[in-house]
Amino acid sequence: MAHILQDQEKLIQRVRRIRGQVEALERSIATEQDCSEVLQLITSARGAMNGLMAEVLEGHIRYHVVNPKEKASSERMKAAEELIAIVRSYLS
Repeated sequence: MAHILQDQEKLIQRVRRIRGQVEALERSIATEQDCSEVLQLITSARGAMNGLMAEVLEGHIRYHVVNPKEKASSERMKAAEELIAIVRSYLS
């Protein structure tokens, strides 16, 4: 949980931007906008949510799966870095 508290303001700002995207999506549907615009808004919101998920997962891996004080050269830390890269590529 320490990583969430450490990055709390940044994470809250991201959530607020996502909320704005979802509200824009709602307005777009309510005002019967073209489906291509609705799809673009959905894609943007999904990308933003995936970015938030990747950031929180990375913090979880760095602070709960491996010891944050562990040397970067350790096998466990290398495996954690590989996992983070895979998660980021999957969610982008």
